[in-house]
Amino acid sequence: MKRERSKSRSASSLPLVGRGRGGGAGATFDKGAPTPPPPTPPHKGEESPVAAAGSDLVLVGEFGRAHGLKGEVRLKSHTGDPLAIATYGPLLDAGGRSYILKNPRQAPGGAPEMLVVRVEGVISRDAAEALNRIELYLPREKLPRAEDEDEFLLADLIGLSVRDEAGAIIGTIVDVPNFGGGDLLEIAPATGGATAFLPFTKAFVPVVRLAERLVVAAPPDDLFAPARPEPDEAPA
Repeated sequence: MKRERSKSRSASSLPLVGRGRGGGAGATFDKGAPTPPPPTPPHKGEESPVAAAGSDLVLVGEFGRAHGLKGEVRLKSHTGDPLAIATYGPLLDAGGRSYILKNPRQAPGGAPEMLVVRVEGVISRDAAEALNRIELYLPREKLPRAEDEDEFLLADLIGLSVRDEAGAIIGTIVDVPNFGGGDLLEIAPATGGATAFLPFTKAFVPVVRLAERLVVAAPPDDLFAPARPEPDEAPA
């Protein structure tokens, strides 16, 4: 499906996938007409996936705690199809050690990016625990090239400065989640405090300048306003 470039932007940590609509997670944005997201080959991202330990590496996942007693470990995947992380061959940590993932499956709890995997050579709980918090990278040359000017690698967006159209600093992108309604930029405010979500569409994010490590946004005035409490239910 061809994405509408005038309305949607795409961001992915591996295969470049369609991202488009605003909203998600209870957000109520109405700037620009939303478009349905195209089908999704592999993608996704988390933590504060910086563009990696060197310009030739891209963060694609992070180990979590051990799972069970036989060497399995939890893994947060930063690929569009979370299970696809195990299909790209050996992955590297920041020190250059390689890891081969096997038998990935979704972890209990419902978060699609959380997996349970086996790692070649890891056969005990203690060895699995030693992997906790290790980040996994893939050489950039193994990633597909963007065919559209509005396609971006997720890892290239994390850490970008966000400014408004007048040039004032808004904050920094810390994640690019997708809760089912389209890709969102999670922005940590420059003044501190809780993060907020902005739809990753051209209406809200008209300019992306990777070379300058900058995006220009047109956020709503209440972007960082505390969420309003839900009204009490009327008595039956």
